[in-house]
Amino acid sequence: MILHQYRSIFLVLIFYGFSVASAQVSFSSSDKDLERAFIWAKGMALHYKGADTDPVGPWYEAALPSRYAFCMRDASHQSIGAEILGLSRENLNMFTLFTKNISAEKNWCSYWEMNKWGKPAPEDYRNDNEFWYNLPANFDLLFATWRLYQWTGNKYYINDPAFMRFQEKTVKEYVDAWVLSADSLLKRPAHLHTQIPYNAKDDFQSCRGLPSYSEGVPDMKAGIDLVAALYRGLQTYSDILAAKGSHTEAKLYAQKAERYRQRLEADWWNSKEGFYYAWYSGDNQFRNDDQSPFLLWFDVLKDSARVRANLAHIAAVKSNVESTSYFPYLFYKNGNWDRARKYILYLSDPSMPRREYPEVSFGVIEGIVQGLMGITPDAQTGTISTLFKMTSGTAALNNLPVLQTTVNLTHINNHQSAITNLGRRSFKWKAMFSGNYTHAKFNGASLATHRETDKQGKVISWVLVNVKPGMHIKVEVKP
Repeated sequence: MILHQYRSIFLVLIFYGFSVASAQVSFSSSDKDLERAFIWAKGMALHYKGADTDPVGPWYEAALPSRYAFCMRDASHQSIGAEILGLSRENLNMFTLFTKNISAEKNWCSYWEMNKWGKPAPEDYRNDNEFWYNLPANFDLLFATWRLYQWTGNKYYINDPAFMRFQEKTVKEYVDAWVLSADSLLKRPAHLHTQIPYNAKDDFQSCRGLPSYSEGVPDMKAGIDLVAALYRGLQTYSDILAAKGSHTEAKLYAQKAERYRQRLEADWWNSKEGFYYAWYSGDNQFRNDDQSPFLLWFDVLKDSARVRANLAHIAAVKSNVESTSYFPYLFYKNGNWDRARKYILYLSDPSMPRREYPEVSFGVIEGIVQGLMGITPDAQTGTISTLFKMTSGTAALNNLPVLQTTVNLTHINNHQSAITNLGRRSFKWKAMFSGNYTHAKFNGASLATHRETDKQGKVISWVLVNVKPGMHIKVEVKP
């Protein structure tokens, strides 16, 4: 069964025009600390690549290393870092396994964690009635499959029958089974689908349907990360439907997603203290806790002042390495470039405890490539956007796999960038620069720039150029 799936995935990659072996990505910069961080992270992350002969098929570790396994939350977070490092086969196999194993017997949960033997990890699973499961996972995985499609251009992630079934069951039956409608989150029971007799000391009973990624909080009704995950999951489903031309249904799910966002802002914001509550207890009280990255990860916050407050709250406390591994990308994305760089150096420091946890190295890779280098692909339009997030210096990526091609990208400084298309597919390059520039030089020709304002209120100037296979293009902006 697993071997047949492995062969199918290989054929899918070939069919969609993906290379299964290519030169590895590399990074260089005038900032040698960041360069060293990338080299360490790349080596550590690739160390966690599983053997092709393992029964599960292609995979990489995305859980506690001693388990030889991958879990839904970690894999969802590590997936883009994995694509950057050329682990496309591994992603396709792992996410296919997660989507295929959703079932009514498990109340539309999948296996929280699978191991290299192709089995649900025994540390988290006894049988379909007794297992560990964090409820944000389905929505996180749904979001990850959309991001994988956007990065790779591989429509398998949104069109394959197993993925489509997972999408539909997650936004419908799963929501109903676990009482997750927007107006039910503060009223739902803390425990659902429990065994009779119920043993609260058995994690496979008490943790079968944890309403948060926060663990160890008894009788929680909902965590704010679950609300954010629900918003992003339903919005992602709307995006998938829109990409397929189902605009009426897409609008319906966008409206459902918005309902969660409205409830989050109305119910969970502590206006007196200026932060969001972390969870809602079984005794019907909002509680505070260390802030998780998930409000930013699921991009649920639209008020820029509250985004800044959330960033400040995160930066003021020391988080575990799992949460901290999200911060480089998220702080770059939300305009705090200096803090993002500090997180990269902190995570890659040899003295940092538990830096060998797999998420750390994958998070550093994503922080540098999507964060610092500002690379954002859009599979629907065939566009690669770039924005250099250093105030001075230079940085370059070589042999980056993205949108079914391979590119070299150099940010010469904060007003000059160059890109080379090494592959066989054309794309559009949205070359973006911080600042108000009126014109750009494109391989010697002059172009008028477009301008927009980002979420932090900063002016971004950009031009859009077509990049055919073999082309090398340099863009320089002028006042």
